[in-house]
Amino acid sequence: MLRAIRGDVLHCIADPAWGADPAAVETLADALVLIRDGRIERIAPAAALLPQLGGGVAVDDWRGCLIVPGFVDAHIHLPQVDVIAAWGAQLLEWLQRHTYPQEQRFCDVAHARESAAFFVDELLRNGTTTAAVFCSVHPHSVDALFEQAERRAMRLIAGKCLMDRHCPPALADTADDGYRDSKALIERWHRRGRLGYAITPRFAGTSSESQLQACGRLAREHPDVWIQSHVAETRDEVAWIAQLYPQRRSYLDVYDHYGLVRERSLYGHCIWLDDDDRRRLAEAGAAAVFCPSSNLFIGSGLFDLRAARNAGHRVALGTDVGAGNSYSMLRTLGDAYKVTQLLGAALPPADLLYVATLGGARALGLHDAIGSLQPGRDADIAVLDPAATPLLARRTALRDDPLDRFFALTALGDDRAVRCTYIAGEPWNR
Repeated sequence: MLRAIRGDVLHCIADPAWGADPAAVETLADALVLIRDGRIERIAPAAALLPQLGGGVAVDDWRGCLIVPGFVDAHIHLPQVDVIAAWGAQLLEWLQRHTYPQEQRFCDVAHARESAAFFVDELLRNGTTTAAVFCSVHPHSVDALFEQAERRAMRLIAGKCLMDRHCPPALADTADDGYRDSKALIERWHRRGRLGYAITPRFAGTSSESQLQACGRLAREHPDVWIQSHVAETRDEVAWIAQLYPQRRSYLDVYDHYGLVRERSLYGHCIWLDDDDRRRLAEAGAAAVFCPSSNLFIGSGLFDLRAARNAGHRVALGTDVGAGNSYSMLRTLGDAYKVTQLLGAALPPADLLYVATLGGARALGLHDAIGSLQPGRDADIAVLDPAATPLLARRTALRDDPLDRFFALTALGDDRAVRCTYIAGEPWNR
């Protein structure tokens, strides 16, 4: 089946390297993106390609809008759909006060299914076409999420949360049960269509050494699954982990000791890392996930994106809902820009686009399939309207520059700016 999407194309084909490589971004005004059987076949000026199309080809006309790759949200929590915008407290108290009570509701299958349907639709409504998701400790929460993603043909990575200590008894599993449940979920869902599994210890404070050993065993047995967790989010948390694991050099070294720092490892936050930790992430091919909205909302600290990029390790972007207060990657990018400004290094518009698309795809090891609009990639696409609000329309009319319009969208946009989301070439109906 053929479909064509018309609009202004904007995507990264390489790492812009903090604005140093202008050739890393490809722009094409009034272009057609030709899609065949869910994949991008060709991009060309509309005036040149339209006469070559047969009469049976549907052309979705989004002239005036930006056609960009679908966003990659590399760190978000399904059980926190009703935690979002919860007032007060920093991380460890916030978990006890707000997060754990809501996560206990996921013992109910019906609640898990209803929440999963809302969650997936909210991602798509915001132009997010790929996400790495923490589910609850309940295996059926993973089933519910994957079922909803599969119905929409969405690319999704997810895993059952593992924690066997320092949490409410209703949310605690055991090292053996967590291993068995995770293994069964891997066998049921991993590589099924566009779905992938992530081994998901919540963080080192809520997993015993036995459970982390079991995670390492799973990782060895299934080398192509992902691994996701949290590291060095707040100073108090870092100090607590040092007390729990005094024999380890650093918080990241706890995971590394158990074989959990490797390709396809995604570590949320990574704020309070040192240079040795950053070098280790780079050597292992692991990724840090920058969660600026969450870090600001919880008061965790400022992620040094420039230091991470200089260290050479991969970096993705995450909304971290519900500590993050929006599903919108545009709003999250706006917060990323503010964080880098506070650290004295303004993030160029091309790098904002990169970290939310191709950079995220590279962090997940999926850059051959998603993250750009190059031929052969999956046609996961977001259509962004630079005139979605009166303020955006006034601001973006000032300059005819697609990167400037994209930057304005990150500063002033939200879900209202997402006109359409395409999944494997098919428009998702809101």
